[in-house]
Amino acid sequence: MSDQITHRRVLNIAIPIVISNATVPILGAVDTGVVGQMGAAAPIGAVGIGAVILSALYWIFGFLRMGTTGLAAQARGAGDVGETGALLMRGLLLGFAAGVLFILGQAMLFAGAFWLAPASAEVERLALDYLSIRIWGAPATIALYAITGWLIAVERTRGVFVLQLWMNGLNIVLDLWFVLGLGWGVEGVAIATLFAEWTGLALGLWLCRDAFAGDQWRNWARIFDPVRLRRMLTVNADIMVRSVLLTGSFTTFLFIGSDLGDVNLAANQILLQFLEVTAFALDGFAFSAEALVGGAVGARDRAQVRRAAVVASQWGVGGAVGLGLVFWLAGPAIIDLMATSPEVREVGRDFLFWAALAPVLGVASWMFDGIYIGGTWTRDMRIAMIQSVTAYVVALVVLVPIYGNHGLWAALMVLNVARGLTMWLRYPRLEAQVAS
Repeated sequence: MSDQITHRRVLNIAIPIVISNATVPILGAVDTGVVGQMGAAAPIGAVGIGAVILSALYWIFGFLRMGTTGLAAQARGAGDVGETGALLMRGLLLGFAAGVLFILGQAMLFAGAFWLAPASAEVERLALDYLSIRIWGAPATIALYAITGWLIAVERTRGVFVLQLWMNGLNIVLDLWFVLGLGWGVEGVAIATLFAEWTGLALGLWLCRDAFAGDQWRNWARIFDPVRLRRMLTVNADIMVRSVLLTGSFTTFLFIGSDLGDVNLAANQILLQFLEVTAFALDGFAFSAEALVGGAVGARDRAQVRRAAVVASQWGVGGAVGLGLVFWLAGPAIIDLMATSPEVREVGRDFLFWAALAPVLGVASWMFDGIYIGGTWTRDMRIAMIQSVTAYVVALVVLVPIYGNHGLWAALMVLNVARGLTMWLRYPRLEAQVAS
């Protein structure tokens, strides 16, 4: 590769991602806050359940972000400009097609969602109003996964930051105007998000304008080349299986926790927010690994693959240790801020050390995810996840009956350690496949 991998280069990729991730919870708080001003509980519940339903549906295609990053970074590293542009087009077309299918099948999808998660008649009515508006943004939202992945691949994460800032900022302004100013209620929140999604897509396409500078974006023979399509689908399928298993593991954690009493459940919910912050922070360094490892693999430069993995991971480890210290020292005050119940506060403190340990024990899994995605070693990542989830299930069966909630948290740590360990054991063989 012509550009050397430096600490500055890693930070140039990581910092905009960390900052843009920080804007995500703000939007959720504003959405909840503006409908809360309506003076009733049903609108808050409707927006909450509606957002969860759409997030779950759109998440099915979340692999587009990771798959596009790995493949486009490799094409860039190989100097294949045509394939870099073609990959973006494949992602956009797949995103639009998926969004159209969601629009056409919305009645069945929403009926199934309310069957799985029933609510009161009033909440369901308002949620359906919200969903019937928001669903028209599906093509834009899913296509944005591909745009975000492409921008990360070409190391333009400042563009990702600008995109996130525009969408969340516009959404917040329109929320305030439509709901508090015009009194549109739940529909106003949905319309605000719809505007943000489609204008975000327009901005995203402009940020990716280099991909449309030549004719590569309309080279249909290349875009629909069976070999390249097959590779893209294989990579994305592996990532989807991995993501389903990971999400299922956290869902299992929540379900088992709900059987350990309301106080434990509430404390766990608070401490899981610490893990969400960890994910937002470490994502930046994992994304750096995706872009830089992918570029080095595309250039067939084994030394630079190692360099990218090491430098990005050094920052990841530093960030994880810092987060762990912050959680340990500031955790009691954060718990008090998030809960008023003395019992929940006390139990939260009892289990705080697990939340403080989580970044340190889990950083290897985050970083290797980025490394494997960049290298498109997704088959091995899928196998490692299957092995890790197996270890997690065994830990749940053994530890929870004996140690209760401590056993539940210990099992979650087993999952994180197993993910890092299984990928670390496979890494030397995969790196060796990159020609020097």
